[in-house]
Amino acid sequence: MKSTLCQASLMLALPIFLAACDPLPQRGPITVAPAGAPSTAADYVIGPGDTLQVFVHRAPELTTDVPVRPDGRISIPLAGDIEAAGRTPTELSRQLEQQLREFIREPTVTVIVRSFVGLTSRQIRIVGEAAQPRSIPFREGLTVLDVLIQGGGLTRYASGNRARIIRREHETNPPQIIPVRLNDLLRSGDISQDVPLRPGDTLVIPQGWF
Repeated sequence: MKSTLCQASLMLALPIFLAACDPLPQRGPITVAPAGAPSTAADYVIGPGDTLQVFVHRAPELTTDVPVRPDGRISIPLAGDIEAAGRTPTELSRQLEQQLREFIREPTVTVIVRSFVGLTSRQIRIVGEAAQPRSIPFREGLTVLDVLIQGGGLTRYASGNRARIIRREHETNPPQIIPVRLNDLLRSGDISQDVPLRPGDTLVIPQGWF
């Protein structure tokens, strides 16, 4: 009887033991995006007035913060004057590496934009009765509300519902005028007036009639 109970116990324990010894289930292959794959966001284009940090790996004496001059160029030790405006930080990094190969073995350069102004043709301007009229670097997804926030909102004299966006698709074509009702956007929450902006747009806020 005792032997029969032992055999029964072994029979019950055997499946549990075998399950514990089974190898872990196989997972599918892990997919890694290749280096240098294109990003879905548009790359920032450097413009005059930007401030760049140029970092040269293993050469701290060449690492520096440098402004982009009005002529669009920067001056880097050993590399001399380099055209920066109109290039992305990655493109400028590769150009600097080419320039420094004469002096450094396998240079690795990283360019970081410290302060943003951007090309004039890619700036958004807010003029008229904004609390702080200014030019704003364009970025993907920028809307009228974003620009108003950065411009400090409207003055007390603004006629917000008579505002308009001036857009030039091509220099040879007449500008496109897009009416936008800022009071309805700010006071009534009319999201339909939160118009997406494009590089080079100008938001004009007129003064009200008193």
